[in-house]
Amino acid sequence: MYAVIKTGGKQYRVAADDVLEVERLAGEVGSMISFREVLMIGGNGEPMIGSPLLDGASVTAEVVDQKRGRKIIVFKKKRRKNYRRKNGHRQYLTRIRILEVLASGEKATKKPSSGASAARNNAAKGDNSGGDASRDRQNDRETAGNKTASAFEQLSEPRGAPDDISLLSGVGPALEKKLADYGIFHFWQVANMKPDDIKKMDEELKLGGRVEREEWVDQARELMEGKPPRAKVDQKAAASKEKADKADKTEK
Repeated sequence: MYAVIKTGGKQYRVAADDVLEVERLAGEVGSMISFREVLMIGGNGEPMIGSPLLDGASVTAEVVDQKRGRKIIVFKKKRRKNYRRKNGHRQYLTRIRILEVLASGEKATKKPSSGASAARNNAAKGDNSGGDASRDRQNDRETAGNKTASAFEQLSEPRGAPDDISLLSGVGPALEKKLADYGIFHFWQVANMKPDDIKKMDEELKLGGRVEREEWVDQARELMEGKPPRAKVDQKAAASKEKADKADKTEK
């Protein structure tokens, strides 16, 4: 038998022993949960379809893991408005294993397996040997490692070859020299700045909120990832638009 259930605003076709990930549900690893919003049951004679739900029907499942999905980047931009917003999001998820599909009047007979209890005990002991939990932790470490190398610090001199700080929007020769005198030579320094660091630098160099307004922290992280500098991209777009406008005037 299979059923169509609704949870987290989504619908899922499930059958016994299916393993799937759904929006976060309350419950510890190894516990049993019941889905009451059953839209349809089929696979054994004529399908039963609810209007919209089937009275008395339910689907039982055990919680296998509580986790978070992979990070997605939400980026918004308005051309020529100096508006850019970049945010990351990791959705909370619950991995479940379907135990039974129960029609109206039927009672649950299956209980969570011992494997779920073992997973719960391993999580409590901090066991990192294999499994989805260890893979999630590895993903977290890789994500953090791709962003920055260390915390923000001012330097008396660059460590190796200095980065081209002028690639940040609004940084000209004069401001680049001020930043060097302040002890900033590398993108990783800017990428690691916290609000307190930004406020302190803004006051000492009298930047007038430029760091937050131009989103230097996000820009530095993008440059570390090998993405093209925003300032150059915007300048190229502006030059193309100016060229197109001149061509239109010439034609007229």
